Amino acid sequence: CVCVTVSHSQITRLYSRFHSLDKGENGALSREDFQRIPELAINPLGDRIINAFFPEGEDQVNFRGFMRTLAHFRPVEDNEKNKVLTPGEPLNSRTNKLLFAFRLYDLDRDDKISRDELLQVLRMMVGVNISDEQLGSIADRTIQEADTNGDMCISFNEFTKVLEKVDVEQKMSIRFLH
Repeated sequence: CVCVTVSHSQITRLYSRFHSLDKGENGALSREDFQRIPELAINPLGDRIINAFFPEGEDQVNFRGFMRTLAHFRPVEDNEKNKVLTPGEPLNSRTNKLLFAFRLYDLDRDDKISRDELLQVLRMMVGVNISDEQLGSIADRTIQEADTNGDMCISFNEFTKVLEKVDVEQKMSIRFLH
């Protein structure tokens, strides 16, 4: 099961939030509905996060899709952290959280992060506060440190290796169900 267990009251609260965001009152959220969320509006990666809610070619997301994407951000409970990973692991597992983060950087969805993609995301994150030359240097150094197979890109395995000591389970968590 790729589901994340939530209680009836948690689903009710999330449905209430979903309904309050649904300005078109049609049982689905548009990108504009998400852009009205202040935390996403000010987040430099807000557009990338919003895009994650929408399947390829879709311009609306229903409640089930909304819940599925939010599940990635559910905190991992202490008793879940050291479980052996299985093919149907929960959406909030370490691997799925890393995959979600990786996809924020993999703009062309070719399963690798190129220097240009890394530069685009870095620009989104820092805006005009750092020069293009400095950003290029950061991107080059990041690729150099992460790229173990010499293809000048970062694969998901390389991405995972770089973040192996980072507490992704908690850093990519939003306590929206408590």
